[in-house]
Amino acid sequence: MTNEFVLEALSREFPESILQSSEPYGMLTLEIKKEDIKKVIHHLRDSSLEFNFLTDVTGIHYPEQPEKELGVIYHLHNMKENFRIRLKAFAKREEAEFETLTDLFAGANWMERETYDFFGIIFKGHPDLRVILNMEDLGYHPMLKEYRLEDGTRTDKDDKMFGR
Repeated sequence: MTNEFVLEALSREFPESILQSSEPYGMLTLEIKKEDIKKVIHHLRDSSLEFNFLTDVTGIHYPEQPEKELGVIYHLHNMKENFRIRLKAFAKREEAEFETLTDLFAGANWMERETYDFFGIIFKGHPDLRVILNMEDLGYHPMLKEYRLEDGTRTDKDDKMFGR
């Protein structure tokens, strides 16, 4: 199994769904339309491609890109061929709702809850979407890039020590 083979198979099956493809560090990475991501993952699992293991689900925040501000990243693994693929889907912040994968992969349950907890991304159809790691009354999602990394008023730090 090669990146070209998987890309060609998916392009044939979902010609309008793949928005972009790349191979960072040799791993096939596809950007998929938000509304098609579950169909593509379902096909990857149930077709002869046999991506039968969901390794990870996580979020990403690009505040400088309002049209693609929040995204969900899925890592799938074909254990038989030891082949991995990364899928990304993006949405505007106010439209950050994705379909749950809990009906396809039981392991998606906690990963989607963690992504909701840290990024505020809603997974429609999730059986128990609630906070699991943060305090329930926290009031914000800590992985969103909404706050400065450091306190700009501190004078006890010398930026030269940090390569700046």
